[in-house]
Amino acid sequence: MPAEAATELLRSMTRAFPGRIAAVSSFGAESAVLLHLLASIDRTMPVIFVDTGKLFGETLAYRETLAHRLRLTDVRTAGPDPAVMATQDVHGTLWREAPDYCCGLRKVDPLDAALQGFAAWITGRKRAQGGSRVGLDSVEIGPDGRIKINPLAEWSAAEIAAYFVAHDLPRHPLAAFGYRSIGCTPCTRVAAPGEAPRAGRWAGTDKTECGIHTRRPISDPSGSLRA
Repeated sequence: MPAEAATELLRSMTRAFPGRIAAVSSFGAESAVLLHLLASIDRTMPVIFVDTGKLFGETLAYRETLAHRLRLTDVRTAGPDPAVMATQDVHGTLWREAPDYCCGLRKVDPLDAALQGFAAWITGRKRAQGGSRVGLDSVEIGPDGRIKINPLAEWSAAEIAAYFVAHDLPRHPLAAFGYRSIGCTPCTRVAAPGEAPRAGRWAGTDKTECGIHTRRPISDPSGSLRA
């Protein structure tokens, strides 16, 4: 059973990095599965949530719903530096002008800061999500030297759906409207039938990841967006 293997991996990693491991969750469309597995092992484990300032209100509400339902005791919210955003995204349209740079300031940098002091972190990525994730390993070493654990790497969409039903987990409010992968409001749309699960992210561009996992350059090469 995939849940048994995922649980055992999480237990072994928790033992290997006592007090130095955290989970990172977007509280998105499928996040409840990983968080439920974590809660069955250690409800006190830090769960880092990055509020980019551009998220759906439904995502923020879902964070509260899941944290309460699963009795998670250490959900930490990270976010961009207001002073930086005041100079680098004056009009709030950086997502359109330089999406990689926007993700870097709003998501990658805040998460890097929040992960300081941790030797390992847990993600909810899966091979079934496609793109650069098709060859995902269950355990990786990130470019920063931290161990990255992907306990759901081998799970199929059907197995994720079955877990939701088996444990009566609440769905993200936007899932009912066809959202299969949920990020920031201006960069997320419903994935059409037959499209990959993450096709609704940064649609119309060649961007498929925010940069947290791919470490794409986040600087503004032209310098035109810097103060």
